[in-house]
Amino acid sequence: MDNLVLTLIGPDRPGLVEAVAEVIAAEGGNWLESRMAHLAGKFAGILRVEVPTSKTAAVTQALAKLETRGLKVMVESGVPTASHGSARAMELELVGLDRPGIVREISQLLAGNHVNVEELTTDRTSAPMSGEMLFSARACVRIPADVDLASLRAGLERVASDLMVEIRLADVDTVKGRGR
Repeated sequence: MDNLVLTLIGPDRPGLVEAVAEVIAAEGGNWLESRMAHLAGKFAGILRVEVPTSKTAAVTQALAKLETRGLKVMVESGVPTASHGSARAMELELVGLDRPGIVREISQLLAGNHVNVEELTTDRTSAPMSGEMLFSARACVRIPADVDLASLRAGLERVASDLMVEIRLADVDTVKGRGR
């Protein structure tokens, strides 16, 4: 079996997920995991599928034909997820008034500490009382065992103070214990 990672984008309309799912199923593939969203009138997604090795070319060709229906699909070979060794899985949450540069500042600090961002979700919403725009982010990160967690937290607190946002970094087990 081959693992394939697909990225797709097109004008949002009913039936896009079904069109991709039909191609995968028709060739004996299995839909493993995905993240998809409606953004600014577009439907965008990323997904991982498993297909029989003998069907990889047929799946790729069939997905390319979806462009005639307005859906652009890019196919990349993937590899099964490897063990992360002693790296620590944590969740980072951020909320504060929106302003340019928040993601850049936080991601620079994380990259400088060799922290891998495995998943990132961001949003802007109107604050309940003031109506100002709030920016929120939630990231699943993997921190190498040799990174000093206290130093990383101190760096995050400095950046949070500079950006005037609240940041929380918690073990994944702690977050799951909250009922998520």
